[in-house]
Amino acid sequence: MAVNTTPEAPLPVGEVSRLIGGWIDRLGAVWVEGQITQLSRRPGAGVVFLTLRDPSYDISVSVTCYRQVFDAVADVVSEGARVVVLAKPEWYAPRGQLSLRAAEIRPVGVGELLARLEQLKKALAREGLFAPERKKPLPFLPQLIGLVCGRASAAERDVLENARHRWPAVRFEVRNVAVQGVHAVPQVVQAVKELDALEDVDVIIVARGGGSVEDLLPFSDEQLIRTVAQCRTPVVSAIGHEPDNPLLDHVADLRASTPTDAAKKVVPDVGEEYERVRLLRDRARRCVAALVDREERGLAHALARPSIQDPHRMIDARADQVADLLDRARRCLRHQLDRADSELSHTHARVVALSPAATLKRGYAVLQRADGHAVRDPGEVTSGEALRARVSEGEFSVRVDT
Repeated sequence: MAVNTTPEAPLPVGEVSRLIGGWIDRLGAVWVEGQITQLSRRPGAGVVFLTLRDPSYDISVSVTCYRQVFDAVADVVSEGARVVVLAKPEWYAPRGQLSLRAAEIRPVGVGELLARLEQLKKALAREGLFAPERKKPLPFLPQLIGLVCGRASAAERDVLENARHRWPAVRFEVRNVAVQGVHAVPQVVQAVKELDALEDVDVIIVARGGGSVEDLLPFSDEQLIRTVAQCRTPVVSAIGHEPDNPLLDHVADLRASTPTDAAKKVVPDVGEEYERVRLLRDRARRCVAALVDREERGLAHALARPSIQDPHRMIDARADQVADLLDRARRCLRHQLDRADSELSHTHARVVALSPAATLKRGYAVLQRADGHAVRDPGEVTSGEALRARVSEGEFSVRVDT
């Protein structure tokens, strides 16, 4: 419930603490899961103090319980263990401190952890975080490799030595973090984010040696999985040995069975690349030599052809044919012209022989009436009618006398 206060009528600290305690007292008991980070069992004390921390976030809370409650699980619970606690929130008014009063503590077994991991795996898979199409290809030759691993660990040594043995010029940006325990998840997440933010880093390797299921739990944490899924830089998971399979293996762009295997998959072998270049160079030389030989043979074959050796031979042969055709054309044209001239002479002779002028030259005359019509019948004229007589050398007037 809200409390009405003003600058003139504020609440004392004790009253505020009392009200907060009253609100918290109304809360019921809850089951809480976390990891024990601090454990204090003072000899002769009837109360055990411990700190319960969320392994995925930097959040912790104090827990107190009676000795008989903790003694029930003292043989299987220690610092770093995951537990489930039935506790009721309590408010310590004099110090203004919140804590949990545990009534029951249950250790989280391996079977239960694996079952929860399987549920988380299915949930993340449904979101598509493990989809193959999300995975980014690794560069052929990374210039700068980001490495997240434990300080002075065997995993760090394996990755660095094997990578530099395969490609001596490779460079690393190393982030040493806790790879197990309560600080592992936030440190690994922070290291991955820092390396992903560097423009020069081409690929990130998250490496750790083998361990128990509990030791490898940080690499199945949901926060780390989502961080890796959001990376723009390809991420390689090299956690544990071949049988180990944390959830990081599924979201990473490439899974390596061991840190040594990660170095082999990320960095090419300089000797193998030299040999590959040599083979490709030899193959290119053979291809070029074969091409030159083939073209030389083709050129020699072309030069051996008669048309190339004696290029004027075809022209000379065609010249004789052209001369023959020209003579034949001239003879044919001359024959056609002679025949046409003969036909024209005969036609002209016939035209001249059959023309009216030729008839007039033989002494005939043509009588025409005044309208120009020729007189063909004596009945066509009348006595005294004037006519025109046309002869070979001209014409004159005549009159009909009957």
